[in-house]
This record gives sequence, structure tokens and C-alpha cells, in this order.
Amino acid sequence: MRLGYVILYVPHVAETVAFYEKAFGLSRRFVHESGQFAEMETGATALAFCAEELIDTMDLAVRPTRPEETPPAAEVAFLTESVDKDYERALAAGAVSVLAPVTKPWGQTVSYVRDNNGFLVEICSPVSA
Repeated sequence: MRLGYVILYVPHVAETVAFYEKAFGLSRRFVHESGQFAEMETGATALAFCAEELIDTMDLAVRPTRPEETPPAAEVAFLTESVDKDYERALAAGAVSVLAPVTKPWGQTVSYVRDNNGFLVEICSPVSA
């Protein structure tokens, strides 16, 4: 097996796609004409957004993520060589700061923001071996 997608269920797919383009510099890989599903170009594994309303059609029980609530215990992490710059770009696009860039003891620089839906997003440098 291989990881093919990370899918976030969101109230408004188009708004989320536009936010991720502006905040994180991603580009669209695929947007379904229904507007209920989209994929962003992120390399081998796609980041996708699916309309929350489709959850009911799959008979799944989930807790929607909302900006005013504590985020779920999961994150999307983006690797970059310019954490400070990309963190600031995300904030300028409307992301909410959770943790400004800090350097961990193992040398990795990490920062955290919440996206327009309240999901936790890490902006970090690659880990040096």
C-alpha cells in the first residue's frame, strides 16, 4: 500500500481551495464540477477537500472541524526551506497563529497555524538526518 490522499471534510470546498492557494501557495490538481471534491497538487500524496454534506451519504459519524473549537488531534504538515516567510504568508492570508516558528533540539524549525476551517497546519523545515 501507499498513502494516496489526505482528505479534509470541509463546509465549503471552493473557499478552502482558494484559501490553500493563497495561504500555502498550492495549486489545484482537480476540482469536480459539482464543487464537492477537490485535490491540491502536493506531490505524490494529494491533499483533498470533500464537502461535509457527503459524509451523510457514506453513513460516517464524524465531528466537523470549526475555527471556534479545539482542533482534532491531527494535522497537515507542509515542508519548506523558508518557514518564517511561509508562516507569515499564511497569516497574511487569514490563517490563525498557533505557534510562531521555533527551532527544535533536533534542528527542525516548526510553526503551526489553523486554516479557514480550523484545521491544524504545520509549516516546517525538513528533518536533517
